[in-house]
Amino acid sequence: MSIEDAEAFLERVKNDEDFRKSVGEIATAEERMEYVKKAGFDFTKEELDSCLPSELSDEELASVTGGAWGKCKCGYGEGSTFKRL
Repeated sequence: MSIEDAEAFLERVKNDEDFRKSVGEIATAEERMEYVKKAGFDFTKEELDSCLPSELSDEELASVTGGAWGKCKCGYGEGSTFKRL
């Protein structure tokens, strides 16, 4: 597990619309974690949290999530906001 993987994951979510959509459509946190790990990313919730700014503007949040996530669907805290998982 690594911070580097968490950073790479966030970058891919930000820049790869198909990947972002695929992750966002997965129904459960467990399934999302499996998908993310199969995609080559291995990190903890804490590692991901450390890569996120304390606050994201609406524009930054939309660019990372594609405007698709009101609540976190990335597998790191069901029902948490994306700002702080």
